[in-house]
Amino acid sequence: MANPVYPGLFDEAGAGHPVESTSAGPLADRMRPATLAEFVGQEHLLGEGKPLRRLIEAGTVHSMIFWGPPGTGKTTLARLIARHAKAQFLTLSAVLAGVKDIRAAVEQARLHKQASGGDTILFVDEVHRFNKVQQDAFLPHVEDGTLLFIGATTENPSFEVIGALLSRARVYVLKSLTSDDIERVIRHALADGERGAGQSGVVMADDLITMLAEAADGDARRALNLLEVAVALAEEGGGKARIDEELLGMVLSGGTPRRFDKGGDNFYDQISALHKSIRGSAPDASLYWLARMLDGGCDPLYIARRLVRVASEDIGTADPRALTTALDAWNVQVRLGSPEGELALGQAVVYLACAAKSDAVYKAFGAAMGDAKAQGSLEVPVHLRNAPTRLMEKLGHGRDYRHAHDEPEGYAAGERYFPEQMGERRYYSPSDRGIEGRIAEKLARLRALDKAHDQDDGEEK
Repeated sequence: MANPVYPGLFDEAGAGHPVESTSAGPLADRMRPATLAEFVGQEHLLGEGKPLRRLIEAGTVHSMIFWGPPGTGKTTLARLIARHAKAQFLTLSAVLAGVKDIRAAVEQARLHKQASGGDTILFVDEVHRFNKVQQDAFLPHVEDGTLLFIGATTENPSFEVIGALLSRARVYVLKSLTSDDIERVIRHALADGERGAGQSGVVMADDLITMLAEAADGDARRALNLLEVAVALAEEGGGKARIDEELLGMVLSGGTPRRFDKGGDNFYDQISALHKSIRGSAPDASLYWLARMLDGGCDPLYIARRLVRVASEDIGTADPRALTTALDAWNVQVRLGSPEGELALGQAVVYLACAAKSDAVYKAFGAAMGDAKAQGSLEVPVHLRNAPTRLMEKLGHGRDYRHAHDEPEGYAAGERYFPEQMGERRYYSPSDRGIEGRIAEKLARLRALDKAHDQDDGEEK
């Protein structure tokens, strides 16, 4: 029985279907590796003797999810797996497909198994865009062997793929390609006369290949797309086609945005790196991560807000000026915008990184909040209560309160401020760094006064 074809829905490749693209497609598609030997990068998965490579070469397939940045070979690797396994290869894009399309793919896989006994690999690009119901639709068919599932995602599967599907598919993490990897891809495309730009005769100096590779920012597809534009412009110039520095500069003039997903892993990883660099008193690294985030399109006001957090969480009373500096930088960003505001953020980042560090206030606040939630609505001690009316005075509110300003050294030694049921608590333990060191000395002196007062009070009793 012939397999039904769903025009526009599935691309097929597998036994009898070459994975390489036609010569009419874009350069990035034409240069898609047709063999594992051509595949560039991902040595941690595909190096000699690595488990995934051994499984592929043996034609052994299991359901899996590829997680990695764009242009790292997720689709190509899925196609190569299908080819080695001699499996029918169907693709769905989660951007366009729905449950109806999933059912159609399952039916095609079922018919293929009935007709030939062969396996079907269903490759789902951007699987994180499917909702829970759509992802659930794969489960019974993966479970009963109707199809083998390979998903590709740029987002963290832990958050974007349902647990039931994750338990049935192994996750493989693909890494950004290095500049050396990208250079290999570019040189191959320039030399390949069948699928690449070899027939054009276009030449490109080594230093310009390096420049293009670095601009691609780990994305082979982006590198080949930029190369294709450069080759086309070089051919228009007539004579011996050459991609020179001026032409390449023109191609790259639109900018090559760095990877920075506003809400995904790259976002949170980079803000984490900024925060931890400041905490680690590393001003240079802190400036680098600030620049990376701004270059990637992060909202400067978000960064300003996080710097205020850092000033309280990691510096606190060791240097109270840190909080003022962070707030001032935020204010400059609001009032002036870029680039003045970004420079103020840089100033704040350097100050915070160089400031004395202490998380004593952060820990103390957390401990106090824990008691507030755990202890319930304990009553305010009578001597601490306000007494704005005669009735409250008669009830004893505020009676026996000792006004600190009237006491020796401006401190009411032995006075109690916690609810009676709690007893005394000590949340704040200042460090010996910066201003907090002097605070620690003062608190030690005041506690000595408390101890002396309590001893005197005990002797009188």
